[in-house]
Amino acid sequence: MAWDEWERLKAESVANQAAQTRLNQLPPGGGGASGNHDLVVSQDDLGAVGHEAFKLYDRLSQQADIAGAGADDSGSGTTMRAGAELKGHHFAMGSELENTVDVWTAQVKRVLQACAHISNHLDYSARTHAEEDAAIAAVLRDRSGAAVPVSRLDEFFT
Repeated sequence: MAWDEWERLKAESVANQAAQTRLNQLPPGGGGASGNHDLVVSQDDLGAVGHEAFKLYDRLSQQADIAGAGADDSGSGTTMRAGAELKGHHFAMGSELENTVDVWTAQVKRVLQACAHISNHLDYSARTHAEEDAAIAAVLRDRSGAAVPVSRLDEFFT
């Protein structure tokens, strides 16, 4: 390898590394489609995600019944009864089937809790942000109710 080729490869490597480690920055000259670089989330976005989490919760709670508890009135479920029946006849698979139902039920409950948490948190976030926006708008009005001029906004940050 010639010396100039080595220098060229080294320079390319440094340039590639610099491009990969550029964090929290926009490319020179801006970026993004709108030119606005603020993070913006609308109430509709939050509502849509929360609604999808609620729909997933609803579907999962109705359709993830591997135990078959809703299939009869006994409450024990057909899969659990099958496991007990197998275990009663000394099949090792019976206790494993019961264990599978227990693990599955615990996992489904965790996912249901996560969906409920997401839905509730987004509802809370949307409501809180609306209240904060109203409070900020009230603070940024002068006595006549007109918006505070930009030249006076600096007073709020010093």
